[in-house]
Amino acid sequence: MAGPYAMRMKMLAKPVLCACLAGLSLVGSADARVLSIGQDSNQEAANQRRQRGQNLPVREIERRVIPRVPGAQYLGFDYDPGTDIYTLKFLRNGSVIWVDADGRTGNIIRRTGN
Repeated sequence: MAGPYAMRMKMLAKPVLCACLAGLSLVGSADARVLSIGQDSNQEAANQRRQRGQNLPVREIERRVIPRVPGAQYLGFDYDPGTDIYTLKFLRNGSVIWVDADGRTGNIIRRTGN
């Protein structure tokens, strides 16, 4: 026969597990907020530089770069305010292609993938 504490442990297992899962879900949502804030600040930096005439609008960069990657599906871009580089992401035949473009000129700096 089980000891008197075995029953109490079984009764505590479910609430403790639920509390742990709830705590983890809060941590996950905080990480998502930080990631979102980081993306917003990058977009804001790109917008400010564009308004000051330092960078081309992203649509102009896309207009210049997308035709240079024929047969690929354009997925979107990231912007690095520290380097003024837009990284455009493409998908072709299951392979990911990254194209780095200068935010000031729209010129392609680097291309990785097939």
